[in-house]
Amino acid sequence: MAQNAHVLIVPFPSQGHVRPLLKLAYKIADHGIKITFVNRESVQAKLVASSMNKEKVVSEKCSISFVTIPDSWKGAPGELKSNMMKVMPGFVEDLIKKERFSCVIADGSLGWILEVAERNGVNHAGFFPLAVGSVALATHIPELIKTSTIDSNGTMAEKDKIINLSPDIPSWKNTELTWNYPPLSSSIEIQKTMFDICLSLQQTVEQEKWIMCNTCYEIETAACNLIPKMLPVGPLIDFSSSQDIAGAGSFWSEDTSCFSWLDEKPAKSVIYIAFGSVAVISQDQFNELALGLELSGRPFLWAVRPNLANGATANYPDGFLERVADLGKIVEWAPQEKVLVHPSVACFMSHCGWNSTIEGLTMGIPFLCWPSFGDQFHNQDYITDIWKIGLKLNPDQNGIRNSLEIQIKVEILMSDDSFKANSERLKKIVRESVSKGGSSFRNFETFINYLKQ
Repeated sequence: MAQNAHVLIVPFPSQGHVRPLLKLAYKIADHGIKITFVNRESVQAKLVASSMNKEKVVSEKCSISFVTIPDSWKGAPGELKSNMMKVMPGFVEDLIKKERFSCVIADGSLGWILEVAERNGVNHAGFFPLAVGSVALATHIPELIKTSTIDSNGTMAEKDKIINLSPDIPSWKNTELTWNYPPLSSSIEIQKTMFDICLSLQQTVEQEKWIMCNTCYEIETAACNLIPKMLPVGPLIDFSSSQDIAGAGSFWSEDTSCFSWLDEKPAKSVIYIAFGSVAVISQDQFNELALGLELSGRPFLWAVRPNLANGATANYPDGFLERVADLGKIVEWAPQEKVLVHPSVACFMSHCGWNSTIEGLTMGIPFLCWPSFGDQFHNQDYITDIWKIGLKLNPDQNGIRNSLEIQIKVEILMSDDSFKANSERLKKIVRESVSKGGSSFRNFETFINYLKQ
């Protein structure tokens, strides 16, 4: 091994990015390589609070140290990128100059960090926590602008047109582009910020020799072929018997009381509902979801964040909690990987963020898809149209996924064995990819050998 091999890892400061990069850090550290992991102060505080210092205990076993960037950059979502750039570059450069790093691994949306590494003579690599299909769309942005398919703000010129990169990659509608954030869509400034971040992914792909992602070649073959240098190393799931880092990177405290409840339920009977750390729904939509779960008559485990209802605490329909007392279990945040692998769980009602998508896929769980923004619609299309392991929950004319739609789709998914069969087939494929000799295993081994040179 290279003397004193030491890797610096810098994620974008949100749970969907911190979580997979921290899992990657643990995998690299398992090979005896020292890791320094950079977090924003507020992010690190959430990790420590949610895990009761578990990250510290695990990181000490794995030679991982955490450093924090001061929380001096704040502001509205549209100001995120400019505020980050005022603080992060200088901090990261100072860190690189103080330490002798073998390599810097940065989130693909923070490509400027890789430029800092290059300037200081340090090897570097990018990591994407998205589906490769979403990255492929980003790499085509210059071409899409050149052909006037989209303008310089990412707005599609013809509203009814679709973007299709390959017959085996789901197409994008005008309302489902990766940089579209409907909850924030009233502000062109916010869309422009998100678009610029996606555009930076293209620059990272173009400049980097090493680019890793949390997927495997077998499930995104067409997209991977569009980016030949892409190195799939996923799924980044812990298959060890202890599973002591399964919750790594969580910003929320996990409620483990759900396991004794799950243990009492029949095999393949429970609906698990979780919408990630960011997505919100209206109070009216919350009511319809609650009533839909009640109408299904099936046991359910529902993760209800305190800010799920438009950023505020949700109010349950009158009498709902009493009526479903023997049917449902409600927690603020669930230990998702361990829940999905529990034998009583039958399906996953999900926002279709990529982390949740890859976790459900790896555990062989069919999906009920409830995307909200960004890449979630594209992930939904993989689930329903390409892999055929789930169903879409379609909004009505008022944009609400009503209780009857929920009840019907639950019944179809739970009664049609083809969804479970397809899920089990893909589960085998993705797990084989990270097993010894598999495609992701070999890719990761190649990268580790690079770090050890």
